[in-house]
This record gives sequence, structure tokens and C-alpha cells, in this order.
Amino acid sequence: MFPLGNVLFPHALLPLHVFEARYRALTEACLAGDGEFGVVLIERGSEVGGGDTRFTVGTVAKILEAGRLPDGRYVLAAVGTKRLRVKRWLAEEPYPRADVEFLDDQASDDAATDSETRRIEVARLLRRVLALRTELGDAGPSVDVELDDDVVRASFEAAAVAPLGPLDAQRLLELESPSARLDALEGLLSEEARFLELRLAGS
Repeated sequence: MFPLGNVLFPHALLPLHVFEARYRALTEACLAGDGEFGVVLIERGSEVGGGDTRFTVGTVAKILEAGRLPDGRYVLAAVGTKRLRVKRWLAEEPYPRADVEFLDDQASDDAATDSETRRIEVARLLRRVLALRTELGDAGPSVDVELDDDVVRASFEAAAVAPLGPLDAQRLLELESPSARLDALEGLLSEEARFLELRLAGS
């Protein structure tokens, strides 16, 4: 397990610079095995040194590329694959470990057209928010956002790109259906768009 200060969503890329000894050991174990590890958000504490408190819902990360530097540090490129829930934390040596269960993200039983309408609206709001941030000079991803046609994947893609704080992102990760996730995203992005419009009007 790799506790971090940010939320990883399924399908999102995760670049990592691994320098702490225990996470070097974790990286080596992953590279010798299936290349997977769990990522959870730190609730209290810091990424370095241990002693942190962690959320229990997180994401499985799969290492895509790994490079080892001369001093033993690693540079990793990983991608989120599926959600997980920690059932219990195990011994922290030689690195954080946990007993986990995997969480399926099912397309909701409500009308497919309702989820599709939400997906389209969230994509529109996301482009609007990113365009306003660009106009205000805020750094961020390109406004040319295209969400997948699959609503489950689209809900994660939108959440990964949206300018959210870690607690809002964690709340989205914990939601159990794409419909609920898109609904929450619509509210968060609408609120952010109104805030950015007020900033722009006052600038």
C-alpha cells in the first residue's frame, strides 16, 4: 500500500518519485510480482515517515514503466485500475500492507439516457470550468476534454481532471455508482463555475 496526499482514480495516470526506503522496497516487490499496489488518501499526517491516518477506500495502481536512478530512487509511471477497500491494516514492515477487497463499479439501474445526459452535462461543465481557469491564468489541463462513452469510466475521467480538493475527490471515489458520481460532479463543477465567473467579473 502506498498512502499519498492525493486521490488516484481508476484510469488516471500516477507519476511517482520513490525515495523513501520502505517504498523502494515496495517498488521492488511490485516489480518482482504483478506490478500492482494500492493507493489510499492520507487523512492526517504526511507521506514521509509514517504515523499517518488513512482513508479506507482507494485504488489499485498498475506500474506501466519504472526507472531506477543511480542512488536507488525510482521513477514510476502507474495507472489506476479499480477501486479497493481496506478491510484491515497489516504490519507496516517492510512497507505498508493491508488486507483489501475490490469494489465493483456498476452502471446504475436507472435509465441509461439519464446517465448519458449527466455525462454530457458534466463534460460541458468541465470544459467551462477549465476554460475559465485558463482565462484567469490558473494552471490546469487542456480544455479539450473528451469523456469516454462508458459512464463508469467517464465518471472517473471527469473526477480525475476536475479541479477538486482531496476531500471532495475522496468523496467521489467512495460513491458506489457512476450516476451518483456524475451527479455530485455536476454540483461541484456548477459551484466552481459560478466562483470562477465572479473572480473573472471582479478582475
